[in-house]
This record gives sequence, C-alpha cells and structure tokens, in this order.
Amino acid sequence: METSAGRMVEEVVLPIYKWKGVPSAMHTSNSALDGMQKTGTNLKLATLKSGPRCLNDEMSENFADAIIGNAEEWAKTANCNYIDFTYGVLYGTQKQSNKKDWHILRNIEEKLPAKNIIRSPKGVWNCSFTKKKITVDVNIRIGEDWWTYLGNKDTLLEVAIALVRATISPTSSTKKAKYTIADIGDIISTKTLSKTYNVSILQKSQFQWLLLFLFHFCDELVE
Repeated sequence: METSAGRMVEEVVLPIYKWKGVPSAMHTSNSALDGMQKTGTNLKLATLKSGPRCLNDEMSENFADAIIGNAEEWAKTANCNYIDFTYGVLYGTQKQSNKKDWHILRNIEEKLPAKNIIRSPKGVWNCSFTKKKITVDVNIRIGEDWWTYLGNKDTLLEVAIALVRATISPTSSTKKAKYTIADIGDIISTKTLSKTYNVSILQKSQFQWLLLFLFHFCDELVE
C-alpha cells in the first residue's frame, strides 16, 4: 500500500504543484530521482520514500554516492548551477526516523574533501557542498516538512482531505468520539488558511478519518 501511495504522489500529486515526475530506469543518473522542478538556473530534485524507516546503512551510502556522482550531469542536463536535492518522506517526523536518512548527509560530508563542504549536517537535517562550479543543497524533509516544501503551508491538509473524500463515504453516524492527539490542533488548524479556502468540504462522519491520517504526522499521544 505504501508503494502504491508513492506512485500516486509521483503521478498525480507532483504535477498539481508544478513538479514533474522523473522516469528513473535502474543504473542511470536518474535512478535516485522521482521528481523535479526547474526555475531559472535553479533545479529542485526529489526522491520520495513512503515512511521514516525505509533505509538501511547500505542504502544511505548509495544515495550519498548518487548525489555526489550525478550532480554534474543533473546540472548540465538542466543547464543550471544550483541544485536543491530533497530526500522526501511522505509521512512521519524526524523523531520517528531511524536516522538512516540523516546518514545520507553524514556520508556526503565524509566522502567529500573538507574544502567542498559549505554547511555541515552536524545537528541539522541538511548540508551543502560544491562540486566544480555547482552548488548542491541536500535536505531531509519528513512528513509535514516535505508537503510544505512541495507546495505550500496548506498542502498537507489539501492532500489529507482529498484522500479522505476519495476513499471514505460520508455516513449518518451520530456516535461521539474524543480524540486526544497532542499536537493535532496545530497541524489541522485553519487559522492560517486564506479566507477563500473552503474548510467545509468534509462531512462530520469523515473527521475521524482525517484525524487518523494526520496522526501519522504527530509525535505524541495523550489521554
């Protein structure tokens, strides 16, 4: 199911937010890519994973090798000199990560000469390096951070509501339920939405499914 969700993001969601899917045949320079967006001389690239515990040590090192080894070709193909590479995780939080994704950054720093490192990943979830005349930023974006980066601050809520509407039929159930996800209020708050955003597009019986979905973007549950 998670693999299917990843394909849906690549084929359906990316174009909505003006990104392009990247055909990624094995053993090519694009093998590590799922999406891209080019603006002027800046190139955004992303690889997408379904959850925060998808990698092992070998995969982390392979991603580091792919980024370092293919940066020049990616830049040349797109005629650009700046790359913003994202390892994007569809749900979860940094706390839920097994940290193998962060090890991509550690491997990059260890594999490159110190003079090429612009920003170290120590204590943060990103790093920067140069290769010849190309500058590369590498970011690990998990859960809400990824969706905000893909589109804007409303994107996670838009995708969550769209999934609920597409999969859950409204019912006339009147059962009352109490939900106590500690930070759910901040995640689904509508205070920052524009006045034209329609927040009444879910029926009451669908709210519990929205909360269940957004639970996967939270760290803490309380009773």
